[in-house]
Amino acid sequence: MRIGQFTDSFYPIVDGVGRVVYNYARALPAMGDECYVVAPMTDTGYRGGYPFELIDYTGMPLPGSPQYKAGLAVLDRHYYERIEAVTLDIAHTPFFSGQEALRLAAKHDVPLVGTFHSKYYDDFYKLTRAELLASIGVRFVVEFYERCDEVWAVSKTSASALRDYGFKGEIVVMENGAELRPVNPEDRAAAAARYRIDLGHPVLLYVGQLNWKKNILLILEGAALLKRQGRRFSVVLAGQGPDEEAIRRKSRELGLGENVVFTGHVRDTALLDGLYQCASLFAFPSLYDTFSLVVREAAVMGTPSVLSRGSAAAEPVRDGVNGLLCRPEAEDFAAVVGANMEDEHKLAALGEAAKRTIPVGWDQVMEKVRARYQALIERCRTEEMKKRHALIRAGFLRDHAFFREKENRYDK
Repeated sequence: MRIGQFTDSFYPIVDGVGRVVYNYARALPAMGDECYVVAPMTDTGYRGGYPFELIDYTGMPLPGSPQYKAGLAVLDRHYYERIEAVTLDIAHTPFFSGQEALRLAAKHDVPLVGTFHSKYYDDFYKLTRAELLASIGVRFVVEFYERCDEVWAVSKTSASALRDYGFKGEIVVMENGAELRPVNPEDRAAAAARYRIDLGHPVLLYVGQLNWKKNILLILEGAALLKRQGRRFSVVLAGQGPDEEAIRRKSRELGLGENVVFTGHVRDTALLDGLYQCASLFAFPSLYDTFSLVVREAAVMGTPSVLSRGSAAAEPVRDGVNGLLCRPEAEDFAAVVGANMEDEHKLAALGEAAKRTIPVGWDQVMEKVRARYQALIERCRTEEMKKRHALIRAGFLRDHAFFREKENRYDK
């Protein structure tokens, strides 16, 4: 199969979506497929010996998140010349980068898979501060997924969110995998030395965007309550994001200045593994996320997580068996963490159970992915699907005259 993976973020930006796409694109060639990653240009010199082709296009930094870039692929002539030389059998994308994926799927009459992985209403509302505009944005999201041949969700929670947005079609829950690798104690020592982490006391670790939507305030307020109880511990926040300065200020206001370690963006996998090993508990109380790679990465390193009840991140966790759950309130977070953070034997048992039950290897996930890709390609050869594609193609090109003009120009 010749597979196109279209994404808005990719290496060297190591966020959840970029890492998922990387693992797809890394695994598929090893299974005999050709893979092409289409993404905004982040670092023109970064290629890293990929087993796939990276076809990037010029992008601009996003306001409030300068580490991310976005752009219209059709405006980059150099990108156009390269993508015209590629023939795909199937395209796969999340929402924002989907317009280029949809254009190429329509042009080449190949199936399109759309993965739903974000609570877009929350993002639109934060950007516009207007419920009406956020609702209009969500309608645009649903219309995109209605044009896909198959829609995947990364968790049951994300599938429910898409249903709440008004999507009525079939949704396939396709969870992401994790890279199963051995624990190296040297990584722990290196991370502790690099970031000056005191391993003589419990360590709470958060990995992800430094963005209030991740419920980081709950971690800080819960930690402040623990400190008032006379507990000694460290909170390590690994990542970067639009609210980093505000989070730093809040930690100082809460009297946590000496307790909190900010590592910045961690690109080195060994260092990240070391941070997971340093942690007594991995704290990820987000209610926004529809899936959590970092919870699984922590589990691979034998570190249990404390998560908000009812969240997508908590779906694979049984409270007190392979992790800990709390109400999304600072008081309950502090109570749960405080009752367990110094019990090394219990944490070790939870971590071992998490390692055994939570992460699923990428190889196992990719076998399912390839089977669905192949079945979808076969299904799209039927007359019924050909008619559907013709309607989508006609509607897409009618609604996007600019794309049609570009398409005609490069077809000549």
